[in-house]
Amino acid sequence: MPHKKHAAEEEQAQRAGRPRAHISGPATQRDRPLGPRIGIEHVVIDGKVVSLRERSVVEKSFGELLHFESDLAGHRPPILLVAPLSGMRAEILYDMILGLLPRHDVHCLAWKDAADVPLSDGAFGLEDNITYVVEMIRYLGAGAHVIGLCQSALPALAAAAILAEDPGRPATLTLLGGKLDTRINPTRLDRLTRSLPPAWFETCSISTVPASRRGHNRRVYPGSTELMMLSTYLFRHCASGGELLAKFFHDDGSDAAGHPFAKLFFSIDDVPAEFFLDTVAQLFHRAALAEGQLAWQGTIVDPERVTETALLTIEGEADDISGPGQTHVAHDLCVGIPAERRGHFLCPHTGHLGLFFGSRWRQQVLPHISRFIWDNAH
Repeated sequence: MPHKKHAAEEEQAQRAGRPRAHISGPATQRDRPLGPRIGIEHVVIDGKVVSLRERSVVEKSFGELLHFESDLAGHRPPILLVAPLSGMRAEILYDMILGLLPRHDVHCLAWKDAADVPLSDGAFGLEDNITYVVEMIRYLGAGAHVIGLCQSALPALAAAAILAEDPGRPATLTLLGGKLDTRINPTRLDRLTRSLPPAWFETCSISTVPASRRGHNRRVYPGSTELMMLSTYLFRHCASGGELLAKFFHDDGSDAAGHPFAKLFFSIDDVPAEFFLDTVAQLFHRAALAEGQLAWQGTIVDPERVTETALLTIEGEADDISGPGQTHVAHDLCVGIPAERRGHFLCPHTGHLGLFFGSRWRQQVLPHISRFIWDNAH
């Protein structure tokens, strides 16, 4: 059965004699073009404005690899930034990408709205998510630098393990605020998700895309539900004086006028149901990666195989989405990496969003990442 909110919006659109352009998110976003876009047109380097061309260089059913091309001279290490497939659009990475661009050649694996992916394109689960990351690393070739954050930390680490003995393996892997083992310092979200059986999410969190969308009849975790979750999260920060309250009242992004934090925060998509349910089962209930039970194409993903890729983990001291320790555990899993090719940074007084958006990102987190990449570049 279709999600009640979706069905009601579909009926209202039909009565009005028009198709409904988006089943999830505020009405102001209904004219957004298909396909992920970040919207960066230029960057200022040493006081000079440098034009950029945001181009899709690899397009697949559920995602695209975006390249931010420029005419900058000199070598800049290639970066693969893997956007989280969490329901929040890749635009939330605007500040992060803008900060990386002056010294790095940035590519971003961004995800499409599942409601716009035709049902004939098949299912998309966690294993497919990992496969996309593997393919994009291979596309960039040897010496690429992979960055995963929040949800994308797990597929980024899994891909590095899968390619550990491949000549095209990444030079570095940076993980920020990643959920690798939710049993460590569990957050409210972790405890709630583990307290409910996987069957509950199948019954109560999944809906069907209506006929007005390209993905008609595809099962999804709807953006409308994610929007409700984000609103609840914001209200909690308003009550506690948390990080989000400060960002909404004082937008510390690089372009508060053109890319306001509030708009980016509430830009959401529908997520493939298979991926959402896989994540609930494999990450929250089984801790599959940490327990050595995560499989990819019939083979167990073994982080111990990673020996040549340098590893940097970054966590926020006040992160209430990915508790401190959930990302650092990557060092316990990747025991084959020499100590001199490892790094960890616990950013003080910083929440989840602050790790990649705003002043703390630019002043504290970005220098660590850039230095680590350049120190370990081939």
